[in-house]
Amino acid sequence: MPSPRTPQDAPHAAPLELTQETTQPVGADAAEAASSADPASADPATLGRETNAGGESIVENLVLLPVERGPVALTEALCNIESVSGNEAAIADAIEQVLRGCAHLEVTRLGNNVIARTMLGRTRRVVVAGHIDTVPLAGNLPVRRTVIEGTDVLWGRGTVDMKAGVAVQLALAVELTSPRQDVTWCFYDNEEVAADLNGLGVVARTRPDLLEGDFAILGEPSNAGIEGGCNGTLRAVITTYGTAAHSARAWMGKNAIHGAHEILARLDSYEPQTITVDGLDYREGLNAVAIAGGIAGNVIPDRCEVTVNFRFAPSRSLEQAEAHVREVFSGFELEVTDGAAGARPGLDDPLALEFSTTVLGLTGGSPAPKYGWTDVARFSALGVAAVNFGPGDPMYAHKDDEHCEISQITVCYEALKSWLK
Repeated sequence: MPSPRTPQDAPHAAPLELTQETTQPVGADAAEAASSADPASADPATLGRETNAGGESIVENLVLLPVERGPVALTEALCNIESVSGNEAAIADAIEQVLRGCAHLEVTRLGNNVIARTMLGRTRRVVVAGHIDTVPLAGNLPVRRTVIEGTDVLWGRGTVDMKAGVAVQLALAVELTSPRQDVTWCFYDNEEVAADLNGLGVVARTRPDLLEGDFAILGEPSNAGIEGGCNGTLRAVITTYGTAAHSARAWMGKNAIHGAHEILARLDSYEPQTITVDGLDYREGLNAVAIAGGIAGNVIPDRCEVTVNFRFAPSRSLEQAEAHVREVFSGFELEVTDGAAGARPGLDDPLALEFSTTVLGLTGGSPAPKYGWTDVARFSALGVAAVNFGPGDPMYAHKDDEHCEISQITVCYEALKSWLK
């Protein structure tokens, strides 16, 4: 959940190449496919792993998930499978194994992205999505159950962002064999790193049909409330130049770091706006997030780079956001290095209204804006209305003491189940 982080908070990397795709048929088709499998023709590259005579994947050291014990125990088990971005194979294996045991689901795996769909012929389809990666560990695994300020919690990496939401999603994918809408359950990788690696983006670019739907729910932490839309994000590097010289003869050079003081002064005096979009108030922000300059302790630096991050309301396009940042820093060299548009709340969509009424009737409260960037923006770009709804306080996302209230996991599970069944 990119608040405070975003898919732009990691260094740029080369685009991810799509790996072997496998799809499991559902119902009678699945049984027929299994019984007629020809060992001689089985693809040994299935999931990049060895297969048995029935064409089933053989995965070494597979973690068996306790789905039957409910979403809280499942959260704990998922969190204890370390899955820092780029290392999601083990957790994807475990999730896939569970889903392929469900006759009511058609399962497709693309790399470490696992998509399971009911194919019941309903008139409407809902997509429920969650990412399976986390930010790096900070001595906060294994997960433990404890009490903080009188509240029962699960403590540890991933409990908030966002394996509690994934556990709710996985438990319901198994349990709801005949939901009143067709459901697509999407478990994807690389959300915590550069945008071009994002698994949901990979699926959208290569198999957009798998994400088709009338409404989407992203299980990002929202304190068990509904958060509509999300702010956009833009990152830029502003550069100042000087002349290198020995620091003992500083008058012979020009200090590029000193030259960055005007950039910092403009940031310090910047007054962010609060912009109302479709009834929700989105707070903007423009901040320095990194500064770099100098090559040695006795050299006057001839170059300084200040990286800024602009979080902007979903009423602005990415182009408008860039224009605003360039206006603020007019006169300086500026390069935009990454950016993603936000998403409008979409709460006027009929399915969103229906979902909001049902969920908030159980959880209380009212819809709120999402200040960080989340993948609801990807669904918005696909023309699918989407909201954030998941257990956990986003203020604890990525913190060393990350922890999620157990009651929120149960509430989200019951609320989503009530609406879908």
